[in-house]
Amino acid sequence: MKEDEEFLKKMENLNVPEVNPTGHPKLVKMAIMNAERSAALGFWLVAVPCYFLACVFMYYFFNRHVSWFGAMFKLAEGLDKTPGIDFMAPIVLVVLPIVCIIINALAITHVHYEKGLSGKPGAQEFIITIKIKTWNILLILISMAIVFTFIAYTMTENISVR
Repeated sequence: MKEDEEFLKKMENLNVPEVNPTGHPKLVKMAIMNAERSAALGFWLVAVPCYFLACVFMYYFFNRHVSWFGAMFKLAEGLDKTPGIDFMAPIVLVVLPIVCIIINALAITHVHYEKGLSGKPGAQEFIITIKIKTWNILLILISMAIVFTFIAYTMTENISVR
């Protein structure tokens, strides 16, 4: 009994730390886009340019003259020569990977702005957090490689012609 009384007395005399609930706001990080959905959409946005690059690579470097490679090249040439839809090739080969980069970057990036977070008056912080989502990052890198490949190709074609 004496031990219980001593224990209760110690518990009553404990100093309770002060907690300021405004000093530690609970932060919920909401993504702008869903990472799984953007990865699935990004895959389809990158599939056609990757297929085109794979066909070109196999056609020229492995000398694989398969009939469906030729059909794919004829389709690309036909789209290029048709007056109403000659803009389709740049859209499919450059704009779609850029869209893939944007939606996947939005899916893994979180941005937060705080005023007075560090306790100093007038202090402001801008916090950028990037989630590590393997598929989204892989699609961003593949899309960047595709865009770089087509831009480099366009630059070398224009330089060599002049």
